[in-house]
Order: sequence, then C-alpha cells, then structure tokens
Amino acid sequence: MDWVAGVAAVGSGLVGGVFFAFSVAVMPAFARLPARHGVAGMQTINTTIVRAPFLIVFVGTVLACVARVVLAPTDVLGVAGAALYVLGGFGVTMALNVPLNNRLAAVGTGDDDGFWSVYATRWTLWNHVRTVACTGAAALLTAAA
Repeated sequence: MDWVAGVAAVGSGLVGGVFFAFSVAVMPAFARLPARHGVAGMQTINTTIVRAPFLIVFVGTVLACVARVVLAPTDVLGVAGAALYVLGGFGVTMALNVPLNNRLAAVGTGDDDGFWSVYATRWTLWNHVRTVACTGAAALLTAAA
C-alpha cells in the first residue's frame, strides 16, 4: 500500500465527512430556525472550526495530495483524486465558502438584511460540491493506495 495515498485518502474522507454532516444535518437544521439564530449558530461554528484539529487534517490533506502527485505523477487515479481534493475540497472552500463566511461574520444577528437566506443557499450549494469532491477524492486515492 502506498502510505502517502492512504493518508490523502483518509484525510479526504474525514474532511468530506465534515462537509457531509453540514449538508445533511447542520444547514437543514439552521434553515428551520429564525434567521438570527441561524446567523449566530453559523458564526459560532465558523470561529470554532478554525482550530488545530480541523486545520491539520484540512491543510495536511492538501500536502499529502501534492506529495502523492510529486511521488507518482503518472498514476491517473492518484492524480485525479488529489486534484479533486485540492480543487474541489480545498479550492472551493477558499474561493467560495470562506468569502461567504467572512461576509456573514459582519452581519449582526438582529438584522441580517436578508443575507442569511442568500448565504445559506449559496454556502450549502458549494458545500455539496465540496462533499462530492472530497468523497470522490477519497475513493480514487484509496484505489491508488
């Protein structure tokens, strides 16, 4: 077994699992709440998740994916899996979800100016993309391992 691909596969699966939980439980639950509660809950999550336990896996998986491509650049499954995670998991997060989170951070919980419904719809759509990308990456990297 290729241990680098294995590490990248496990990391992709863990991150995909976090994203999956948001898609199927967290965001649908927040959608049932008044906007001010959804805003407050998501603001709290967004500050809480930026800690070592998540960041080590989230960024460490990028590093493992890059290492996998460098070490085995002709392995189609490994390269495809790494690309899915780096672009679809990490890239979408940084380019789309984080800017939405930053905009939400500036919203007051008492007056969200209607941004919550826009945020929840867009953030969840891109979260679905991240979930599928990370799950696909985990499958491909497992096959490559």
